[in-house]
Amino acid sequence: MAGSGDIIAVIDAGTTSTRALAFTPDGEVLAVSQAELTQHYPQPGWVEHDADEIWQRSLGALREVADAIGGAGRIAALGITNQRETVVAWDRVTGEPLARAIVWQDRRTADQCAALREAGHEPDVQAKTGLLLDPYFSATKMRWLMDNDAAVSAGSHAGRLAFGTVESWLVFKLTGGAHLSDASNASRTSLLPLAGESWDRGLCDLFGVPFDALPEVVDTHGQLAMTASEILGTPVPICGLAGDQQAATIGLGCLSPGQTKATFGTGAFVLTNMGAQPPASRHRLLSTVLSQGGGTRSYAIEGSIFVAGSLIKWLRDELGIIARADETEGLARSVEDNGGVVVVPALSGLGAPHWRPEARAAISGLSFAAGRAHIARAALEAMAHQTHDLASAFAGDGAQWTGIAIDGGMSANDWMAQDIADVLDLPVERPEMVETTALGAAMLASVGCGLHPSLEAASKAMRGKMQRFDPAMGAGKRDTRLSAWREALAKV
Repeated sequence: MAGSGDIIAVIDAGTTSTRALAFTPDGEVLAVSQAELTQHYPQPGWVEHDADEIWQRSLGALREVADAIGGAGRIAALGITNQRETVVAWDRVTGEPLARAIVWQDRRTADQCAALREAGHEPDVQAKTGLLLDPYFSATKMRWLMDNDAAVSAGSHAGRLAFGTVESWLVFKLTGGAHLSDASNASRTSLLPLAGESWDRGLCDLFGVPFDALPEVVDTHGQLAMTASEILGTPVPICGLAGDQQAATIGLGCLSPGQTKATFGTGAFVLTNMGAQPPASRHRLLSTVLSQGGGTRSYAIEGSIFVAGSLIKWLRDELGIIARADETEGLARSVEDNGGVVVVPALSGLGAPHWRPEARAAISGLSFAAGRAHIARAALEAMAHQTHDLASAFAGDGAQWTGIAIDGGMSANDWMAQDIADVLDLPVERPEMVETTALGAAMLASVGCGLHPSLEAASKAMRGKMQRFDPAMGAGKRDTRLSAWREALAKV
């Protein structure tokens, strides 16, 4: 049942910021409020967030948007999309966090994953969950908190511990106690079998995660929960939940098997819709739940690149090569080529299809002739190189791309969009509104509350125009670029 209005509100809780948006049923954005999130790096390879800050800033943004549209009475439903795999531990009685959230980028459990891999557990984990043994996923983060944080351990012994990903944490706070996780986020924990309705006790035992601390697994769209009255002044139904990459896939209209999207945000994530049957990868890609309605799931194969926009942020904040992220396009155009410079952006290891958490970044081919423009251009070129590696792996799994839709903050860079088309030798499409993650959550919520009868209908009504980039690079130049990339990659 929808609220009294016809506007969809969305919380988009990302890695570097959280925001709220208001959408009309035809996809127009009426209001946006955004707040930065503090990144904590206690030691190399560790990345943390303050869970209370995520909550407070998400709530503040939601209230600002509700005020901007004339009050919560105009909201038909709320959708939530979120950074995935990030783990929050809290006290289910007090509702307070027990530790800082461990972010998806965090690599502290690499040794734990290696030990499980060496013990021979990876084939079974992958067969059940579609995931590999890597610090990226949630289960080993949960175990680390159990073993290393006294408050989390005490909460578990007292039967008061709640574990969840970010959407689960936000739903708990919004509702005053509902402990839920949607199937798309749950499928990123290493604890949910792709074909199973709920958590697997055997997997919980393997990773050492208490089954009773986990949330109920629910659909991505439907009547999922209701906000407490004091949150917005009137109860609002929560009707859409999805991890950010699944939401972006839906927002880009990749609703049929074979359709592919790539999101270039903090990291880069490529998903190909694989339909109703759980897929299995033979090339170290991931299988994941794309959406679930009425208990019926659709699935995707995914390739995850850990470093994309965060590379540009690093060039700006740590090296001072640029003052603003949008400078990179002008710098890339200012030189004829990369001057022999190649950037391998393994600042937090290499993701798919390599899965080398120990790999470290490198800038190679430097000479006195190389300047900051060459480094900026090489950083952008790394996006196409990493995506090309994924294209080969997807093709090996029978998911050959015929074109891709791109989104995310980095995709606004026309030079990069064209370079991806050139290196992949495929057409690339980009929506006029590049931040489609929130749109996907709005589509899910609109179907969940009944404003639209299906995701296909919501996509047709809410998705805007697409801009197309066709490949224009010669085969020789492409081969030279990729050869230099492979040589640099081998060194790390």
